[in-house]
Amino acid sequence: MRILLVGEYSRLHNSLKEGLMVLGHEVVLMGNKDGFKDYPVDIYINHSFQNKFLHKFKVGIYKLFGIDLGSIEIAYKVKKKLSSLPPFDVVQLINESSFTIQPKAELKLLQFLKTKTDKLFVLSCSYDHSSVKYMLNNGFTYSAMTPYLNDRSLNDHYKFKLQYLNKDFTALHQFILDHTNGIIATDMDYHLPLVGKPNYRGLIPNPINTDKIDYLPIELNGKIKIFHGINSHAALTKGNAYFTEALKIIEERYPDKVAIISTTNIPYNDYIQRYNDCHILLDMVYAYDQGYNALEAMAKGKVVFTGAEQEWLDYYNLEEDSVAINALPDVAYLVEKLSWLIEHPEKISAISLQARAFIEKDHHYKSIAQQYLKTWTKH
Repeated sequence: MRILLVGEYSRLHNSLKEGLMVLGHEVVLMGNKDGFKDYPVDIYINHSFQNKFLHKFKVGIYKLFGIDLGSIEIAYKVKKKLSSLPPFDVVQLINESSFTIQPKAELKLLQFLKTKTDKLFVLSCSYDHSSVKYMLNNGFTYSAMTPYLNDRSLNDHYKFKLQYLNKDFTALHQFILDHTNGIIATDMDYHLPLVGKPNYRGLIPNPINTDKIDYLPIELNGKIKIFHGINSHAALTKGNAYFTEALKIIEERYPDKVAIISTTNIPYNDYIQRYNDCHILLDMVYAYDQGYNALEAMAKGKVVFTGAEQEWLDYYNLEEDSVAINALPDVAYLVEKLSWLIEHPEKISAISLQARAFIEKDHHYKSIAQQYLKTWTKH
């Protein structure tokens, strides 16, 4: 099959591409490299208004005339690059807004992409119309929108997420429901909002290329190392403040048993090097399932505090605390779970091995690629 993957989030499409290619398929990945993360793409698409002067010019034109030069440029580049290529058996978009341009321009590009394939699929693996609406309607006990629901003065901080409910994004969402071959979710946080929708094709777990991620055996011959890496731009929606408060208590309670490593806004490569040496990694609170950061850490054998709610346990037929620790927005609970691990280090070793086994069984990039192929050919 000839497959076009559009857009990238946290290496999802790169891992899927690797699995598909191992299975003998031809894959083209087009996108903007997920911004500063700089993931590989075959066709690089981005606008030219990156420096300060050009960005101001672009904003000025939009304010004066309502014209988004970035959207126009990206749409032109996409059509120019793809017009010379033969049709694809399948085209899959990383998100309802895969090109991160105005929704009306996104809709027109979707219409163009439909001329290049008979099968067009869209992933739900980050914020979109369905997930934001579900969170705002309290579909989850807690979610990334919880701080906003508790304090509407945070409106500016949540502008990016709330935009998915405006008129133009709602129209884009409806077009996707009506005119594509289906929506695929990648974890429970996006699966639950889609259950029962007519164009929903089910959950396919995030692919992890374990051939590129080595398991790091746990060594417990000194202090237990706990790593907490904070991205200040996402700290509110991830619930990092709960971890910070819990760690203060843990540091006072076990000064001779733990070494706490906290970082803020460090480059990705530095981040990876810092956490490679840890036993426990604190990922995020406001989630029911794991994102890529947690999954890659679990593949390395880290004990990860992340989304691991009952719905996720039931889906994968797992026992509580078997492969990850469910992180709740409750400092006392987090302290209790951390204390349990510190006082029973043999649990760290057991969870480490089970975490790696879980990734290899349920997230292996080759078997996930096969699941995609099955879904694509079925619908």
